[in-house]
Amino acid sequence: MDNLRNQTNSSFRQKWTNGSTAFLNTTMDEGSEIFTWITNRNGFQSSSDVTEWLLPRKRVLDAGCGNGRVTHLLRRYMRPDAELLGIDFSSHEIATNNFGDLPNTDFQFADLMQNLSHLGTFDLIYCQEVLHHTQDPQKAFRNLTEILTPEGEIAIYVYKKKAEIREFSDDFIRDRIKDLSYEETKEVIGQITNFARVVAQIPGEFSFPGISVLGINESHLSLHRFIYNNIFKNFWNEELSYEENFLINFDWYHPSLCSRHTLSEILEWYANSGLTVIHALEDDFGITVRGVASNHLK
Repeated sequence: MDNLRNQTNSSFRQKWTNGSTAFLNTTMDEGSEIFTWITNRNGFQSSSDVTEWLLPRKRVLDAGCGNGRVTHLLRRYMRPDAELLGIDFSSHEIATNNFGDLPNTDFQFADLMQNLSHLGTFDLIYCQEVLHHTQDPQKAFRNLTEILTPEGEIAIYVYKKKAEIREFSDDFIRDRIKDLSYEETKEVIGQITNFARVVAQIPGEFSFPGISVLGINESHLSLHRFIYNNIFKNFWNEELSYEENFLINFDWYHPSLCSRHTLSEILEWYANSGLTVIHALEDDFGITVRGVASNHLK
């Protein structure tokens, strides 16, 4: 398991070193698909909803901050006097270089698999697109809940289990490239990204019948989205640069630690930690859950 952990850590260092400013503009653009995806999956329809959510927070943790893009997003809608901390196992220095001058904002190294009490407590912990890259996602989740204030909230996003062929294809590719050099991996991910760019240009949507034995549901989708949902991940978004599309595919395939989950499993995590779920969403990509201490609702 240590080898997988080291490989995953190295993978994310490569990702953010080679894409230190990736997604910064689109994450902050309220009209972008990425901004809408982040906010809507958490149950918010507008930036004013996000502001209302963050207004009472005095101390917020972005657990797994990467290059700091979401930390920056949180800072925009928080009270100026509230504290914000971004932590990461592989790239907190990159986030510091990008946003180290933000007011009341700090970035530190931290390992979600270890005791986190030295960080203090937080009334909001945001940990999205992170836990599934740890050795034991449930343990990492528990470690975070232990530094949540009695009135606090924890919001997570994890990958969900997908159609049988998609699961097989993704793991097959992941296994084939995990030991390759960055340049060798770049060639493979480049092929996938180029494929996605071409297929995404095919116009129209089609009605696909379901194939239950393969976990493929009946759907009305573009050809690109059908392949993406059911065969293998091949991300392409015209809003993003080629390099950013490449990094999203790299992020999915190259890290060895990449668990997938079910909604019932994640709800059980919250229940076992004495948290009451206030929002849960399962979409085509993953599972978003927000929960608070049960006594907070009394």
